Amino acid sequence: MSVGQAGETAHLRHGVACRNVTTMSKMAMQTTPLPASLAGKFKGSFAYNTIKDRMPLILTKVIDTLHRHKNEFFEEYGEKGIEAEKKAIAYLSKLRNELQTDKPLIAMNDNLPDITLWNQYLEYHQNLSNQPPSWFQSPWLYTECYMYRRIHEAIVLHPPIGDFDVFKEEKVHAFFNSQQAIIVLSTYLQELLKNIKDLDDKCLKEEFFKLIQVSLWGNKCDLSISGGADNSQKADPLQALQELKSFVLVDHTEKLWSLLINKKKMDREAATRLDIVLDNAGFELAADLVLADFLLSSKLVTEIHFHGKSIPWYVSDTTKRDINWTITQMQSANNKWMSRCGVSWESYMKNGTWVYHDHLFWTLPHEFSCMAQVTPDLYAELQKSDLIIFKGDLNYRKLLGDRKWEFTVPFHQALNNFHPAPLCSLRTLKCDIQVGLKPGQGEQLTNTEPEWMITGKYGIIQFDAAA
Repeated sequence: MSVGQAGETAHLRHGVACRNVTTMSKMAMQTTPLPASLAGKFKGSFAYNTIKDRMPLILTKVIDTLHRHKNEFFEEYGEKGIEAEKKAIAYLSKLRNELQTDKPLIAMNDNLPDITLWNQYLEYHQNLSNQPPSWFQSPWLYTECYMYRRIHEAIVLHPPIGDFDVFKEEKVHAFFNSQQAIIVLSTYLQELLKNIKDLDDKCLKEEFFKLIQVSLWGNKCDLSISGGADNSQKADPLQALQELKSFVLVDHTEKLWSLLINKKKMDREAATRLDIVLDNAGFELAADLVLADFLLSSKLVTEIHFHGKSIPWYVSDTTKRDINWTITQMQSANNKWMSRCGVSWESYMKNGTWVYHDHLFWTLPHEFSCMAQVTPDLYAELQKSDLIIFKGDLNYRKLLGDRKWEFTVPFHQALNNFHPAPLCSLRTLKCDIQVGLKPGQGEQLTNTEPEWMITGKYGIIQFDAAA
């Protein structure tokens, strides 16, 4: 975790596990109890299969990545690099064995700024059931996040390789494998921006709808769901939009448009802030940046705050390094439209109309309903937003507490008092959790396509007004 985050610890000294007294009191006032958490103890569930198959596979690939960089570590650090590589691999091999044999989760000791919160969360779960939490028995959201945090610990505990991103290769590969699709999107954006000032509201709306959908379907490119296997965007991302419309199960794009256009019309001089909580690097990040550029250039928003991960996370999640690398690659691309995008995006970052944040809360195991108690500084920052877009499955799981909600439960209710500002989830479904559907919609899909929630075939654009 970056040294700069040490300043955040002042806010976290008194941080506690998600179910602190305040949160428990809030829950007690609810008319109905919260549903059970998704967990690996439910055999045959997506959580069970993920813990049993996909998570060990990811650990194996991390071990293989370290081994393949052995010579690089030696060239850069000498024998110390080789020794660090061996110790990190031994650590990860032990971690994989702990996972596969459902051993108790253990405290971490790398002394990074978030360590107190992680170990308090472990203690909370231990007190909750009078026994140590374990990989299959404890909530899946917790154990999956715990695995990625332990992967990071394996690296930082073994200098001098402590700054190595074990997922960098996959992210770089995903970007270059999606380059043709990124060229199509960059070309479309740059042609659009030539006449952006002359577009009436109807045309702006059409383009807004189009680029929101591109950002949504970009979420299919998730390397954690594929276990790190190639999952890049190869087809034209614009051509498929019309046929994909029927696979959007909840579509609140009209509400998003109304929110932004009404604010623009009410006061053309007023600032409009958009926050985007990012998901995957690669094509999805490029699609998100194209959407952001359009929104800024059309003056539908005046400033955009991106929120990403402070450490390598869930294989392809975006870090500050990834967004900087992506912008640099765009700038230096042979294609003039990609290059022009990269030049503009660097300029936005430099002049402050785009801002990147990497608060450590995004790599904690807590659901978002705990944010105001655990990291009040981040919650206060999000309250400044006019609209927050949460990309992807992990953010959706954390918005909903990763619980077995009924399909028809309203999104607002499932957010469990997390309402910092109007917010929207853009997500292709890759885990078995979904709310806000029409009566019978989920059941009908289950009857015709038993795996409809986990394939990425369906998507949602789901809005909550926070009122």
